[in-house]
Amino acid sequence: MTPSAPDGPAGLQHTRFARAYARAVVGMNRRGGTEHRRRLLAGLHGSVIEIGAGEGSSFGLYPGTVTDVLAIEPNDYLRNLARRRAESAPVPVVLVAGVAEQIPAPDAGADAVVASLVLCSVADQATVLAEIRRVLRPGGTLAYYEHVRSGNPVLAAAEDLLSPAWQRFAGGCHPNRDTLEAITAAGFRVQDNERFGFGGHPLAPRVAHILGHATSPAL
Repeated sequence: MTPSAPDGPAGLQHTRFARAYARAVVGMNRRGGTEHRRRLLAGLHGSVIEIGAGEGSSFGLYPGTVTDVLAIEPNDYLRNLARRRAESAPVPVVLVAGVAEQIPAPDAGADAVVASLVLCSVADQATVLAEIRRVLRPGGTLAYYEHVRSGNPVLAAAEDLLSPAWQRFAGGCHPNRDTLEAITAAGFRVQDNERFGFGGHPLAPRVAHILGHATSPAL
């Protein structure tokens, strides 16, 4: 759930949230996040783009079938942390500043795009998913791991109520998005999808997540 773009003047970039996220993700990964990411990346091959790469939690998990990774992260603080992980990754990782709304890559050049806890925080999911389709080759893979709106009506209503304040304090994160619906509405064909509850902290509630893979339609 890294912030998708700077929040106003250069240098702000949700810096307080970015620092908090960098601390929290250590525990999240230990409690299951690493295994979620490992399953997300298994089976990917060729040239990959990762949007909202954060502090680089995925870099060490890419399989040897991946030839190269273009990792995009808008936040300066998180990107600086990610550089260390990129240097020790088992596959070549090029880390650049950028946003998911304008991926610095040519049309139809990527075999896969990875979105891990980032589609919650982009300003407009439809815009980002259209950009992902642009850079993916026909039949390419969107690998997604995201937290989503609860299927429990009471919890979903609470997420709706909390969302405006949460966005301000959590780097633009929306706790109530139906990301799977957005993926299908963008024209992707879902190949597999797992829905599960996950709490990244011992005291945190188990929030609905989805993990799966979808393909960009052939031209």
